[in-house]
Amino acid sequence: MNKQDITVKSEDIIDADCWGELREFTDARIALGRTGYSVPTSEYLKFSLAHAMARDTINTPFDRDMLASKLSKMGLSTIYVESSASSRSVFLTRPDLGRRLSEESRDRLRAMSDKEADVLLVIGDGLSSKAVHKQAAPLIQHLLPYLNELNLTLGPVILARQSRVALADDIAEIMHCKLVVILIGERPGLSSPDSLGAYMTYKPYWGRLESERNCISNIRPAGLSYSRAAFKLAWLIEAAFSMHKSGTALKDQSDDPSCYRLLKPHQKLE
Repeated sequence: MNKQDITVKSEDIIDADCWGELREFTDARIALGRTGYSVPTSEYLKFSLAHAMARDTINTPFDRDMLASKLSKMGLSTIYVESSASSRSVFLTRPDLGRRLSEESRDRLRAMSDKEADVLLVIGDGLSSKAVHKQAAPLIQHLLPYLNELNLTLGPVILARQSRVALADDIAEIMHCKLVVILIGERPGLSSPDSLGAYMTYKPYWGRLESERNCISNIRPAGLSYSRAAFKLAWLIEAAFSMHKSGTALKDQSDDPSCYRLLKPHQKLE
């Protein structure tokens, strides 16, 4: 038999993983299989693509005009602000500058007359503007009916560029709001480059600790749905005003119907 007549089937080269059937239940990188001591070429290429998508996500510019247009159709006004990070490279290397407003933005907010709202929504690009572009408007659309039901006043939506989570405290202190929520793009993972996070702080001011916020993460169609995230956030807002606290002192019990106050889900939570 000539060597040219010898063919080797792929299934005889790649060792299959007995966990393979579990892959349909998660986006996590499990059951990749192996060829010798390495992963198969196909899996290596998928990993390289996911890594490139994550890097691309971090550097995608924040399209505030597009988002402002979507919010305008919901009857919401918007204000543009920037952090003290002058560029994306500065933002990535100096997280502290992403937590404070630029002087120009600070003066812009101080000059405003429509302050002292019950709730202030801040939308920040964070580490994934793609997440903000895709998830922020649908989430707010699901949230607004709950805020109306609670009779809470809502200030103009702040669109913040080069923002870290704590920037919301700096903004909220100037705006004299009672509670602030920042919707921000989370650090992209290798299977989730468009994940949105929501951070809520009661009685916000600059210098609040991370433990004094409540966080809802992985808001996206493949993660926590808009309907469930909106009710969870609304439940926390209602509880914060009722109990006068947020963060570790306020436990999320939105999945327990016995802990409902005024609010109940407007639809079956998916």
